[in-house]
Amino acid sequence: MDHSNCPVKLTASIIGGKWKPSLLFHLEGRTRRFCELQRLIPGLTKKMLTQHLRELERDGIVHRKVYAEVPPRVEYSLTRHGESLKPILKLMSAWGTRHRARYGLTTARPQKPEMPCNPVDTTVPGAPLNSHLPRHVVAGEEIRDSKASA
Repeated sequence: MDHSNCPVKLTASIIGGKWKPSLLFHLEGRTRRFCELQRLIPGLTKKMLTQHLRELERDGIVHRKVYAEVPPRVEYSLTRHGESLKPILKLMSAWGTRHRARYGLTTARPQKPEMPCNPVDTTVPGAPLNSHLPRHVVAGEEIRDSKASA
């Protein structure tokens, strides 16, 4: 299958990511101001909020209305095209609820810490050199297995 024409990949590229689904959820059926969206989504920086709203506006998902007032007032809402995402968002919400119930997750899976570009020697003085290998206990004696890690 040619993945460059995959509709699922296209949809994920438009509404996927860390913050866009939350933005769409909070805009569903409501008009919101920038600072209101910022308050509703903890951890979302002003820069990332601006970037994602611009992308969603560019893709025809979000409408941006600027009022000629001082101070300027800007409101965001879903376009008709954006409203067509409601069934997808509802299915995602239902799936997430079932997944959480099944696996007992209360939040998204924690991300792996990034490895440094230039690894440093992190061995603990006195620790065996094979401490990174899977350990097995045979007859009460610990054995490190170099074949099990491959």
